[in-house]
Amino acid sequence: MTLFTLLLVLVAERLFKLGEHWQLDHRLEVLFRRVHRFSMARTVLMTIAIMLVAFLLLRALYGLFFNVPLLVAWLLLGLLCIGAGRVRLQYHAYLKAAARGDSHARDTMASELTLIHGVPPGCDEREYLRELQNALLWINFRFYLAPLFWFIVGGVWGPVTLVGYAFLRAWQSWLARYQTPHHRLQSGIDFILHVLDWVPVRLVGVIYALIGHGEKALPAWFASLGDRHSSQYQVLTRLAQFSLAREPHIDRVETPKAAVSMAKKTSFVLVVIVALLTIYGTLI
Repeated sequence: MTLFTLLLVLVAERLFKLGEHWQLDHRLEVLFRRVHRFSMARTVLMTIAIMLVAFLLLRALYGLFFNVPLLVAWLLLGLLCIGAGRVRLQYHAYLKAAARGDSHARDTMASELTLIHGVPPGCDEREYLRELQNALLWINFRFYLAPLFWFIVGGVWGPVTLVGYAFLRAWQSWLARYQTPHHRLQSGIDFILHVLDWVPVRLVGVIYALIGHGEKALPAWFASLGDRHSSQYQVLTRLAQFSLAREPHIDRVETPKAAVSMAKKTSFVLVVIVALLTIYGTLI
C-alpha cells in the first residue's frame, strides 16, 4: 500500500495543494503558540505525542470496511506532511518579481525561501543566487525527499514516522520565523534533525551525483560518508552544487530554475527506485 499511497499523494499534491490549507506546518501553529518554554526534552515529548496520536488513529481504523478508512487516513496524513504548498507560491512569486525586475519583491520572496539558513551578509550577486539555489534544494529535501524516506522506512506504520518528521520540520520552521536563535538552540531541534537527516541526505546526495554532472560530486559523496562535523545542509548543497556546476549561476530566473529542475528529477528517480523495489519484493 505504500507505493500506491505515495503515488496518489504526489499526484494530489501537485494538482491541488496550493497555499497552506493542506499543510501540517500551518495546522500546528496553534499548538506552537502555546509553548513558552523550550528544551530538547519538550521537543522529543511533543514529537512522541503526535506520533502516538497518528498511531492510535491508524490502529483504530485497521480492519474496518476492508481497510478503506485506513487508506483514506494514509492519504490525508501523506498530503498534510508531503509537499510545500505555501513555499511553492513564494517560489513562483519570486520568479515573477525577478522577471519583471522588481528587486524589492524579489528580495522579500528570497528572504522567505532562505528562512532556515539565511544568506551571508555582504555576498555578491553570484553568491546570493547560489545560496538561493541551496535554499530551494533544501526545501525540496525537507518537504519531499526526506518525508518520502521516512514514509517508506516506516513500512506499515509509515504515516506515523512521516508525521513525526513533519512535526519536527514544522517546529524548526516556526522557531526560525517567530522565536530567537537562543530559543531555537534550547529546543534542540537542529541537533535532532541533524541526526535524522544523516542517512536521507547521503541517499539523496548519491542521486544528485549520478543524475547531474557528477565528476566531482561522486568523490565528494564518498568523502561525506565519514564527515561528522558538517551540517546536513552543507553536505547536501555541496553535493548538489557539484552537479549544478555547468548550470547558469548569474541569471536571476534561470539559476533557481536549474536547482528546482534537478530537485524534481531527484524526486522522480526516488519514486522509480521505490517502484522497482516494490515490484522486486512482490515477485520474490
